[in-house]
Amino acid sequence: MDDPQWLSWVRQLQAIAQTGLTYAKDVYDIERYQTLRRLSAEMAAAGAGLPDSASILDLFSGDTGYATPKVDVRAAVFQAGRILLVQEHEDGLWTLPGGWADVGDAPSQAAVREVKEESGYDVVATKLAAVYDRNLHGHPPIPFHAYKLYFLCDLVGGQPTTSYETDAVEFFAEDQIPPLSLTRVTPALIAHLFEHHRHPEWPTSFD
Repeated sequence: MDDPQWLSWVRQLQAIAQTGLTYAKDVYDIERYQTLRRLSAEMAAAGAGLPDSASILDLFSGDTGYATPKVDVRAAVFQAGRILLVQEHEDGLWTLPGGWADVGDAPSQAAVREVKEESGYDVVATKLAAVYDRNLHGHPPIPFHAYKLYFLCDLVGGQPTTSYETDAVEFFAEDQIPPLSLTRVTPALIAHLFEHHRHPEWPTSFD
């Protein structure tokens, strides 16, 4: 699904406001960028059918510094031709282990850490399979622009263990993938990662 045009405008306006507030010194410029941020929040609320924009404005205000895409890191772990998925506590649907990269983590380290935290397994990242613009791959829209990094990982130890974020941990065959949390991963991406697993010589896919 394509993001609606209004959401693309909201993201761009919010990015301009955030970057402007980072560098502006003149009080009048600061007021203008604050107004632009407020208007972008009101546009987002109207587009999403929310009764007011307060929660979105709080969300936007929490981001500071030069506006850049967020980075979401996901791990594809295979065992006997099956892929590791975790069931999200938030929506009851399934996804690859992963999440927003933390400051201080290298991308591969973030993937390894997320697998351990969400599934209990120990893995080693072996290949960066794909680097994608989230907006271009059929995910439901979110307020922020994000890049998604998908790593292939080898299982080296641990045991299945849930966390406060996950309710179940299982390996699934390619033709038995459960309902997915589409905001995190799509069936097309799962299928593409199976292909990368079958073809380790493939180069990294990217937008």
